[in-house]
Amino acid sequence: MKVLIVGGGGREHAIAWKAAKSPRVDKLYCAPGNAGIAQVAECVDIGVMDFDRLVDFAKREQIDLTVVAPDDPLAAGAVDAFEAAGLRAFGPRKNAAVLEGSKAFSKDLMKKYGIPTAAYETFDSAQEALSYLETADMPIVLKADGLALGKGVLICNTLEEARAGVQALMLDKQFGAAGNRIVIEEFMTGREVSVLSFADGKNIRIMASAQDHKRAKDGDRGLNTGGMGTFSPSPFYTEEIDAFCREHIYQPTVDAMRAEGREFKGVIFFGLMLTEKGPRVLEYNARFGDPETQVVLPRMKNDIIDVFEACIDGALDQVELEFEDNAAVCVVLASDGYPEHYEKGYKISGLEKFSDEDGYYAFHAGSRLDEEGNIVTNGGRVLGITAKGVSLKEARSNAYKAAEWVEFANKYMRHDIGKAIDEVS
Repeated sequence: MKVLIVGGGGREHAIAWKAAKSPRVDKLYCAPGNAGIAQVAECVDIGVMDFDRLVDFAKREQIDLTVVAPDDPLAAGAVDAFEAAGLRAFGPRKNAAVLEGSKAFSKDLMKKYGIPTAAYETFDSAQEALSYLETADMPIVLKADGLALGKGVLICNTLEEARAGVQALMLDKQFGAAGNRIVIEEFMTGREVSVLSFADGKNIRIMASAQDHKRAKDGDRGLNTGGMGTFSPSPFYTEEIDAFCREHIYQPTVDAMRAEGREFKGVIFFGLMLTEKGPRVLEYNARFGDPETQVVLPRMKNDIIDVFEACIDGALDQVELEFEDNAAVCVVLASDGYPEHYEKGYKISGLEKFSDEDGYYAFHAGSRLDEEGNIVTNGGRVLGITAKGVSLKEARSNAYKAAEWVEFANKYMRHDIGKAIDEVS
């Protein structure tokens, strides 16, 4: 079969790498792809939001399955566009992708269906938000309602910080229209855990747990980023927590979306906070997480094409996900200055040392080929250096060893990805 993957980052490289392993795939395309994806798929120069050209390409090349990976095209209705043209596509339709596309929608859904989450209020007016803050307990969390590249969440420790946050989101439009409406919610404490899942509208299958590191600098300091590294599984995600989440969070979310006439087929990302009162939902994403995908898919035994098709066909109840009994850690190599200002176009060396047969992966997030055929940096997050090990500690050691194999002029990384592992080892 012919498969098209829409996207061009580290998540898409991991999906493309996994799809290329399927014996069912005869030809793999990616739009627009990157220099790493080009090693396993034919890259097509079409943007992720150019639905007309994507659909035309899929028709012309007789694509059997399209996988829409990023949040923006899903929220804008990419899957709907493919289906309207009579094409098979994996991912939630527009009316289901709102689970991520609107924080206010997802909070209201959880409130209506009794899914545990933080207390909150929603505001369309900056003045009303500021008035509310005057009597609110600190710290407090401000969230842009719309999509903001994973960066539209502000944790404010003081009233002054909270006021400045409302100013940045709603008045200065730091994240554009995403901040027209904001959610203000209570600050929860505990361990954060990311859990990816497949859903077919009725059934849900849970993938291995993971934990992301959002802040740019060591010690969880610096600005929020798209993610500076991950590890899987989380040692804090116990069997008891898993059982609670399956009963009170995972299946209820799928059921709630179905009850609302928004049948969810695709990947639901559950961002959880393990509080003293039990697990609570921090956020939903309507797609694979990045860089969580880079540590989860290398551990998954299943043929991912089989799982994608089961989701589309409502047959996920016939699938049992299987994962290797090991661990994986991803360290993101970024351009110094990310997520603000950074230089691009630096030659990357050392990539030839990686072999997935040995459990080492270099998933490309921001790379391209220059005129001489060299792989050069082309983004803030450049590579997701992932390694497996029999334990989290070994996987972490392997990932940092592999991170040293790679060189480019303004290479930057956090040195404490997975440090929490040490607390339980």
